[in-house]
Amino acid sequence: MQISFRTLSTFTAALCFLLALVWGLMPQWLLAIWGIEYSSGAGFIARRSAVLFGALGVMFYLVRQAPPSAARSAMCSGFMVGCFGLAALGLGEWLNGHAGPGILLAILVELALGLGFIQTRRVSVELGETAG
Repeated sequence: MQISFRTLSTFTAALCFLLALVWGLMPQWLLAIWGIEYSSGAGFIARRSAVLFGALGVMFYLVRQAPPSAARSAMCSGFMVGCFGLAALGLGEWLNGHAGPGILLAILVELALGLGFIQTRRVSVELGETAG
C-alpha cells in the first residue's frame, strides 16, 4: 500500500501534537502504560520530550505540501533514524525488563512510521529520477 507524503506527514504531525499534549500534561499515564514508575525526574524528561514532539509536529505540518527536495528527503531520513532508533531502544528496554509490554505499541507505531517514510522517500526518489 502506497501512502502519499502529504498524508503521512499530516498523520505524523497530528500524532506528534497528541504526544506533545500527553507527555506535557499526563506523563504518568504513558509511563504507567509502559510499566514505568513516575518520578519527578521522569516528569522533567517527559515535559522536555513534549516540547520536542511539538516541534516535530510543526515541522511535519508545515512541510506536508512540499514537493520532493533535498530538504524533504533529509527530514524523512532523520525521522526514520529516530523512529528505528526508538523502536530498537524500546525493544531492548522491554527485553531487559525495564519497560512493560505496553511499550510494544510504541515500537509498532515507530516501525510503521519509519517504514512509511522509507516508502514515501523511495517513491519521491523514483519520481525525481523519471522527471529529470
